[in-house]
Amino acid sequence: MAVPLHLLWRLLRLPSPWPRLFLGAMGRIIGARRRVIGTPLRRDVVFLANHLSWMDIPILAGANGSAFVAKAELRDVPVVGWLCTLNRTLFVRRDDRMGIAAQINQLRDALAETWSITIFPEGTTGDGSELLPFKAALLAVLDPPPPGVLVQPVRVDYGAATHELAWVGDEPGADHAKRVLRRAGHFTATLHFCDPFDPHDFPGRKAIAAEARARIAAAGGDPVRASV
Repeated sequence: MAVPLHLLWRLLRLPSPWPRLFLGAMGRIIGARRRVIGTPLRRDVVFLANHLSWMDIPILAGANGSAFVAKAELRDVPVVGWLCTLNRTLFVRRDDRMGIAAQINQLRDALAETWSITIFPEGTTGDGSELLPFKAALLAVLDPPPPGVLVQPVRVDYGAATHELAWVGDEPGADHAKRVLRRAGHFTATLHFCDPFDPHDFPGRKAIAAEARARIAAAGGDPVRASV
């Protein structure tokens, strides 16, 4: 039902609430019970979040309604790839150095059109035991920052279920998706939306990445180590 309504909204050139509602419902179907700390901004914001699983996208989308930036390989994962396209996920190839300028322009266009995007600056998924280094190169859309845009760090935490749900190592995407979908029971997905900050106060991608990582680490009580 949500997909036809979403297409109708798109046809009428109206901001569509249906991807957020549909993906939020998908989060519940896969067992996530979302707990939100803080208040997500609704527009003119780039969310920077740690990354544990493909589930981060539907769970976060249900809370903040943003578009996402994800690695191109995710597009080919059955069902998961299709779900990601509903919320205008931008699939990027991080090894495509010749296409970096085009990808940055695509991100800026998406930010202007959808009001918010989410980037996972670790560049890959971690096992949840500690934050990975943030890759400043992934924040090129913020160098220089678009006028009026704030950065809001987000801590994603699956609690005791993290090690069961995290996507790490060389596990194929389809295998990970099946493993997660076969898991019985519910789990708490805590989304800690930290205080936003003006990227102009932290000139350059490395400074922005370091500040976002420090805030995400503090939200989880982690020690802050060198990140970029």
